[in-house]
Amino acid sequence: MLIKPSAAIRQNYNEIAELCKRTREPIYLTKNGEGDLVVMDIESFNRREKMLKLRETLLTVEAERLAGSKEYTIDELESYLDDTLRGIENAKPEAV
Repeated sequence: MLIKPSAAIRQNYNEIAELCKRTREPIYLTKNGEGDLVVMDIESFNRREKMLKLRETLLTVEAERLAGSKEYTIDELESYLDDTLRGIENAKPEAV
């Protein structure tokens, strides 16, 4: 965990930005000795957001499975997706 005083961001922005990119870790900024902000590079932020979204999706799917929702085999899923794609490919555009 990297901790810096909040003045560091004002005085050494480029250094803090480089540290974020190099370590790929958030930097915790303090104000008067107390936690105030967290700073991280955009790539790490986007990766973290995608991971959180994936975890949320997996938790939802697992909750549905535990609640008794129908399970599909890989073959059933592949067949369903193939049928769906064929339906899209064969759909006629509507006249405007």
